[in-house]
Amino acid sequence: MVLGALAAAAAGLWAWRRWHPASFWYGIGFPMRAALVYLTWRHVASGCGLTRHRRRWRWSLDAVPVVGSAARNAATVVEHKRRMRRVDVERAPRLGVLRPTRLGWRMRVRLHDGQVPADYERAAEGIAHAWRVHSVRVVDVGPGVVTLWATMRDPLTEVTVTPETGELLTVRPGKLENGADWVIDFRTVPHWLIAGATQSGKSNLANVIIKGLAPQPLALVGFDLKGGVEFTPYRPRLSALATTRAECVALLGDLVAELERRMAVCREHGARNVWGLPADLRPVPVVLLVDEVAELFLMADKSEKDEVAKTATALLRVAQLGRAFAVYLIVCGQRIGSDLGPGVTALRAQLSGRVCHRVNDPETATMTLGDMDPAALDAARAIPAETPGVCVTAGQDGSWHRARSVYVGEAGAEQAARDHAHLTPAWAEVTGSSVAVLRPDVPDAA
Repeated sequence: MVLGALAAAAAGLWAWRRWHPASFWYGIGFPMRAALVYLTWRHVASGCGLTRHRRRWRWSLDAVPVVGSAARNAATVVEHKRRMRRVDVERAPRLGVLRPTRLGWRMRVRLHDGQVPADYERAAEGIAHAWRVHSVRVVDVGPGVVTLWATMRDPLTEVTVTPETGELLTVRPGKLENGADWVIDFRTVPHWLIAGATQSGKSNLANVIIKGLAPQPLALVGFDLKGGVEFTPYRPRLSALATTRAECVALLGDLVAELERRMAVCREHGARNVWGLPADLRPVPVVLLVDEVAELFLMADKSEKDEVAKTATALLRVAQLGRAFAVYLIVCGQRIGSDLGPGVTALRAQLSGRVCHRVNDPETATMTLGDMDPAALDAARAIPAETPGVCVTAGQDGSWHRARSVYVGEAGAEQAARDHAHLTPAWAEVTGSSVAVLRPDVPDAA
């Protein structure tokens, strides 16, 4: 009967974990893990070098029999009596209350005197191995405390989300490593730099962004320096498309003039940005997607120097003034380095949102993430080639995360562009420009 009861209990627990893993984790898995963490924390902290020695009063047991090595004497007793004395005691950092999450748990740790959050970042891998979890990250830092986030399994193995959020200028590209949705809000972080080698997932992320922005009342503009092969399939939803540097210069000139016009309207109505204007005066937002930004700055000879300078200056002005006047940038490239000229470095400083996929050269990763946490740079360099879509992103919350974009094929993005072609404003309506040749011909928009 006992064996039968144990077998039935084991089968019930297996079925519970198999068919309803969320409640099993909160009811059985997390309490067991919490007990393990509290019972082993002192040993784990000691092994990871997080403990400190403190002088404490303790009872010393001096009157202990000591057995002689020759075993001739039965015992030799030390004549000193038991007494209080100060001894060195190893103290682990104090743990807070463990709070469960869907993929693990988080907890606050109080720092010892002289400790800094970097000590816990260096020890995170050792703590993860000691607790037998996928990863441990320092996700929050406060005065004298850090928050550790333990993840049981990798949530980026399979990502299934919908890019559309239903909110203006917001798109959901995929998932973060903590299981939360990865959300790009252009009103919070207006400009983004996306780097990635071939087959790293950079083009897929562009597809996700186009699919997520297509149902929204805004204008999409494409700079495709690959001759139009990347963005031409999405032409029903693009208000303008440039495939050469000369066309990019003309489009940027129109955007700079439109920025100045919006600036004058805001000044006239006493608004700091276009979102402070009345609804009937508020202009349509513009999202500019630039593919292969290196092609805008490369020069074959000195005759192209003036054109490159005009492009760099206009693009930098759009980046500097665009946030307040609803013009947003997404700049993509396989290689982004300082050798492309000072224009790239100045532009990079204005792109506060960063996404780095697997890259071929370390300088591109450094240009994308080097001015942030060095651990983010190490995580980007460790992205394996067999995980397309995995990236390191840093944006609106000030911290970096591993993330993965949901797969959206070219057919899905093209279908979204055709379905929402009726929302595409003409380029003349957006900027008042009379240059209509830059608006791609859309024979199938109806």
